[in-house]
Amino acid sequence: MRPVRATTSRGFTLIETALAVVIIGVGVIAMVDAQRAFMQSNAWSNHAATATYLANEIREMSRRYPRHDPVTGLYLEGPDLRGWGPEIGEVVVTDFDDLDDFDTTVFGAGGGDGPINAVGEVIYEIDQYGDIRLDDDGVPIPLIGWSQTIFVEKVNPFDLADVLDDAYFDPPAGTFEGRAVDQFPLRVTVVVSYEDPATLDVEEVTQVTWIVP
Repeated sequence: MRPVRATTSRGFTLIETALAVVIIGVGVIAMVDAQRAFMQSNAWSNHAATATYLANEIREMSRRYPRHDPVTGLYLEGPDLRGWGPEIGEVVVTDFDDLDDFDTTVFGAGGGDGPINAVGEVIYEIDQYGDIRLDDDGVPIPLIGWSQTIFVEKVNPFDLADVLDDAYFDPPAGTFEGRAVDQFPLRVTVVVSYEDPATLDVEEVTQVTWIVP
């Protein structure tokens, strides 16, 4: 009969335990980093979608406006240009009646009540229930941190990248009848930016440009 050998249970050594802790720790760190990257990517996607929406609202609004004021027009009085920008009495966006009125206008984030939609109405913050958020006094809160800056530029009809002075015109030459100061296409650019309420850092999120012939 063979003798029975006594056995003893063997536990984890200190080195094995340390290695296990390191492996688990590396896995946890990797999961945390992946989660952080996902959250940052998701936040940027939301930012990009909001910025694109705000830019397209201005573009949609611009469709109903002529290039220059339908009453006074755009003209030269001696060396001085008349009619570019808001006319007398045009104070708020609902007063504007042509595209050049919008040049260098800012909506939102310090430049007005808030960013606007395609019909000139302020866009407000929405809560989780789909209702407009109100402050402590019951006043609607404009979309926080977002702004729309609009630039309107006169461009060369044969080179749309060539920006001309607002008062530029082509004088007659030979058989060419000339081109009046109000007969040039316009390039409209909307820059949508976000100002972080915590840090006050301003970041340009998107820019949309189109030509009005």
